[in-house]
Amino acid sequence: MFFVEDIGIDLGTASVLVFKKGQGIVLHEPSVVALDKNTNKAIAIGEEAREMLGRTPGHIVAIRPLREGVVADYDTTEKMLTYFIKRVMGRRWFFKPRVIVCIPTGATDVEERAVRQATLASGAKQAFIIEEPLAAALGAGINIAEASGNMVVDIGGGTSDIAVLSLGGIVCNTSLRVGGDKFDEAIVRFIRREYSLMIGERTAEEIKINVGSAWITEENQNECMEVRGRDLVSGLPKTITITSAESWQALEEPVYAVIDAVKKVLEVTPPELAADIVHTGIVMTGGGSLLHGLDRLLSMETRLPVQVADDPISCVAMGTGKALNEMNMLAAHQYKGAKRVL
Repeated sequence: MFFVEDIGIDLGTASVLVFKKGQGIVLHEPSVVALDKNTNKAIAIGEEAREMLGRTPGHIVAIRPLREGVVADYDTTEKMLTYFIKRVMGRRWFFKPRVIVCIPTGATDVEERAVRQATLASGAKQAFIIEEPLAAALGAGINIAEASGNMVVDIGGGTSDIAVLSLGGIVCNTSLRVGGDKFDEAIVRFIRREYSLMIGERTAEEIKINVGSAWITEENQNECMEVRGRDLVSGLPKTITITSAESWQALEEPVYAVIDAVKKVLEVTPPELAADIVHTGIVMTGGGSLLHGLDRLLSMETRLPVQVADDPISCVAMGTGKALNEMNMLAAHQYKGAKRVL
């Protein structure tokens, strides 16, 4: 057992983060795989494959094997996991690692089984499952073992997980298939509708990062960036300018879908825990929480203090690292395959 390596994986729709016990986060790569359609072999995985999105010739296809937080393409997910685990393990591949993987709280048994099987097939000795809000809370430094209420809003690439935690478990929660990808899609639709301009996913993501905002003020409403795409009327390349105010018009619907979900969880929270949350506030994690002004808008809508975790993108991966401390206890029960932890 001494030689067994323990690693934690944040298997995200947009990116994969790997935590290695004793070393911290050792890998952060996009969840993209470039395949040769003729041979079905992976040509590139991670950042190299992301650069190919929308730019590949006919026989190469760059795909994202995870959609809305779950496995959409099993075979490609297995190839991607195998590649990342080998990179992390290096030459010490003789001993198979024990792996803990995150899943959304709304994942079905079938979706959970797909993650488990893909992890085991990619070379893991044992696979353990942890729900994302628990991992996010651990990574954000929240002491979830106490008998007090803590609320976590984890906005990832494919899903948003909202949960109230107490005594090491989830008291009430919801998971909706709205995240960074839906924000990007909303921007694509807005620009196509308002400007008859077709843009790609990567361009939409750049708009979201550079001028995307959920809180418009006199200072930032005129922040702008140039956007290039294909004119749907003439079919020719065209350049337009997008402002922060326009980005909010595009993002309003998916952002309020997340806020409404937070309110629904608060409505069913037990009164004693609700009283705790008034004091402790809401902690936001995940890449989506970095959208400018989203914390201020959520605070205004819920009338609760809201704070973004120090390193929101890495929170879930860091949480799996803390959960790895329970690995020996889990293994001592001689669990076969994968089990939920915490």
